[in-house]
Amino acid sequence: MAGAAIASLEKLVGTARDGPLLRYSLGNEYLKAGEPQRAAAHLREAVARDPDHSAAWKLLGRALAESGAAAEALAAWRRGIEVAERRGDRQAAKEMAVFARRLEREVGDPGST
Repeated sequence: MAGAAIASLEKLVGTARDGPLLRYSLGNEYLKAGEPQRAAAHLREAVARDPDHSAAWKLLGRALAESGAAAEALAAWRRGIEVAERRGDRQAAKEMAVFARRLEREVGDPGST
């Protein structure tokens, strides 16, 4: 099922419908399919196209963490927290703060959110 969704979404890449929501959706589907590196590539594109997309920052952090890129995941979540707080998206900010603290404890990162 995820493969069919990915194939349908991939057909839209590079078309007039290619935008932050498409890239977010692809990132989400690739994460569901267990491909965090491919997910991260699309999620990076989503936040490049819409830097205020807090959900994309949250998912990008997750994809990077699952890819083993802890420092990049923390940076994505920290940026996402800033975006979410500025936009008044308190729930997303709280979730990313929790994820970042967990990862910091895992890897011993001295930075704090």
